[in-house]
Amino acid sequence: MFRLKRTHTCGELRAEHVGQTVRLNGWVDTWRDHGGLLFVDLRDRYGKTQLVFDPAVDRAMFEAAKGLRAEYVIAVEGEVARRPEGTENPKLATGEVELRVRRLEILNRSATPPFEIESREAPSEEVRLRYRYLDLRRAPLQRAMLLRHRLCTVIRNYLNRLDFVEIETPILAKSTPEGARDFLVPSRLQPGHFYALPQSPQLFKQLLMIAGYDRYYQIARCFRDEDLRANRQPEFTQLDLEMSFVTRDDVLEVIEGLCAEVMRELKGIELSLPLRRLSYEEAITRYGSDAPDLRYEMTITDITDLAAESDFQVFRRVVDGGGVVRGLCAPGAAGRYSRKLLDELTAWVGQFGARGLAWFRVDEEGLNSPIAKNFAPALQRRIRERMAAAVGDLLLFVADKPEVVAEALGALRTRLAGELSLYSEDSYSFCWVLDFPMFEWDEDERRWTATHHPFTMPHEEDLDRLESDPGNVRAYAYDLVINGEEAGGGTIRCHDPEIQRRIFRVLSLSEEDIEQKFGFFVNALRYGTPPHGGIALGLDRWVMLLGNYQSIRDVIAFPKTQRAADLMLGAPSPVEERQLRELHIRVVP
Repeated sequence: MFRLKRTHTCGELRAEHVGQTVRLNGWVDTWRDHGGLLFVDLRDRYGKTQLVFDPAVDRAMFEAAKGLRAEYVIAVEGEVARRPEGTENPKLATGEVELRVRRLEILNRSATPPFEIESREAPSEEVRLRYRYLDLRRAPLQRAMLLRHRLCTVIRNYLNRLDFVEIETPILAKSTPEGARDFLVPSRLQPGHFYALPQSPQLFKQLLMIAGYDRYYQIARCFRDEDLRANRQPEFTQLDLEMSFVTRDDVLEVIEGLCAEVMRELKGIELSLPLRRLSYEEAITRYGSDAPDLRYEMTITDITDLAAESDFQVFRRVVDGGGVVRGLCAPGAAGRYSRKLLDELTAWVGQFGARGLAWFRVDEEGLNSPIAKNFAPALQRRIRERMAAAVGDLLLFVADKPEVVAEALGALRTRLAGELSLYSEDSYSFCWVLDFPMFEWDEDERRWTATHHPFTMPHEEDLDRLESDPGNVRAYAYDLVINGEEAGGGTIRCHDPEIQRRIFRVLSLSEEDIEQKFGFFVNALRYGTPPHGGIALGLDRWVMLLGNYQSIRDVIAFPKTQRAADLMLGAPSPVEERQLRELHIRVVP
């Protein structure tokens, strides 16, 4: 029976508790047998306390304590005492004191763990995921879970003050195949029919605006059956919110206030508002990405007109063919990159479609490169001025179609910034990217698809070209970017049923398709829909960024692998034939 119920946590005791009799419960972390005395560090999620077992107090208890091993769960009672002078541990919050144990209760023994919980070197990810319940005892994971909890608390407190209402929306929903693949759930009661797990609560939150709730939010679980990367999971959590009778600026203002409060409460940083705003076109042209990292500048510069004046035939052919020549100025990098490293960079940008990488080292005489002879001295000076280059800088250029140049130089910009240490890991840069294209062309399906989702309102001045020139229609869409990562995205929604039908038709949906997939929603729009808009912020990604974690799996309690497997549960797994028969499903090999 559990008798020694704790009076304090393992991170609570301080000098002011000296002389008090207290009880602690926790896990054995480490132990040290110093002959006459036994020292044990007891751990819980609040911290550690050093225990001292003395055979002079109770010989039987001392012998029992000598049998303690890592991860045993114990309860102790004793007197708080100051540590002897010179033995204090400043690394621990409880490092001034120790507990001189009088009573010991072993609550549970532990098998030998597959890895040391407090080891500085983390075990392999496969082992960590297989024994996730042990991995979650490790300090980095506990910090992540507590940071996540604090983030959710700040979010709820902030939105509640602004009269938002938290409403849960269904997990079992309807498949609307636009975007990533749905996870499907078969219905036992309606054979041959399926629910879909929601990729987001998008339609439900818009229906809540039609229902008159004005301001809604939800910390929502979402599901997408897509290929995984370090910052993606098949199930994830997002802050989902929606507002009625608003413009784009109203939504952005609310989220900027939330960003400021989160950074103040969790990081002690005062965020300067309003956040910087970039158009999609500016982000792509200047930074090569629709999620630019603004912790450093190093922008992309266009020299197409200057390249056309050179004798360098590679540049001339690209310009004559309607392409562009753009480049980066890497500060102080001329001496950092040998010819071998530059060849490696040239090969590396090839994976983004670039057919080459031209480079110049900037020295006192001008531009130094094997191709410099193709550029007259006056032209070299103009290129250097255009690039704002100083002696010791390295200039790197890609010549190709605009989209290839942007992708290659955007990736190169990110790589160089890391290699040249152009930013601090502890710094944060927030910005908005606005006015995304409404549609993008899918070459495989030979049709237009929605860049964000099909429920977005186009710019009013672009409505006339919705059917005739969809590629040049801008959306009232906006992404929040933190340190080069998309941290959230939203749009002003289409509240006009006729415009919504026009959008569906641009996406090659027939009237039958519209009725089958979205009939309930288009019909709802007819019943007095207010102008509305919202956003979804990736909660997992926020925790990853705020805690400087490298993988999103480190901030989710029970994540999946890159093959969407749960190694701890052994899921997904086969099910009994009886269950398949009940669901009217036959597995095809």
